Amino acid sequence: MSRFSLPRGEATSWYRTTPMADRITLIDEPAIKPFYRCNIWHVRGRDRDLVVDFGLGAVPLRQQVARLAERDIVAVASHTHFDHIGAAHEFGCCHVHAAEADILAAPDHRRTLADSFLNDAMFDALPPAPYAHSGYRIPAPATIARLEDGDTLDLGDRRFEVIHTPGHSPGGIALWEAATATLISGDVIYDGELIEDAYHSDLDDYAASLRRLRNLPVRTVHGGHFPSFSGRRLATLIDDWLRAHGR
Repeated sequence: MSRFSLPRGEATSWYRTTPMADRITLIDEPAIKPFYRCNIWHVRGRDRDLVVDFGLGAVPLRQQVARLAERDIVAVASHTHFDHIGAAHEFGCCHVHAAEADILAAPDHRRTLADSFLNDAMFDALPPAPYAHSGYRIPAPATIARLEDGDTLDLGDRRFEVIHTPGHSPGGIALWEAATATLISGDVIYDGELIEDAYHSDLDDYAASLRRLRNLPVRTVHGGHFPSFSGRRLATLIDDWLRAHGR
């Protein structure tokens, strides 16, 4: 009896780029199924660019996405689950909230959730050979810069405020650009099934983080997964979550 095996993708087409408004570009990995597919956000600034999250890292990100090799980049991990930090090491210095800096410094499979989720079910096509799940490793960045709530990331003509959003994970962050009313939300909120039962998730923290985001005058949300959505949709998603969880 033959055993079904997934096809292999090509390195040159592993990443996809989609321009958004306000000089923001979505980078993602279309061979990964939508539920598991991390959104990598690239923001163009005057003096430097911002990249939030880094995908699986099985295919070199900066080598395959030319726009990430052009300029100085502020690299930020919204949190330290494996699907968001795989290529973080390619940027030399990576910013992360202090509560998860120890995970980024030594990203083992248990704490990054790779043990729980990394298998064939994630993929429509596997990364190119010689990739194998058993050989997957996440290298630590050479330098880790710790972020705290209220810090500002300055791109010259653009400024993003760090908002600590624990709940999904203890060091989760969102980035808020007041000038464009844009929220890069990480995994604390997106328009799809949320993961709220990981080993370090906390529902009380989750509710407090969502209430905080609910009070922002958001126009556009770029989440850690699934398509971007409006501030009105954000309010609905948060209200529905709070009601469903009796919060």
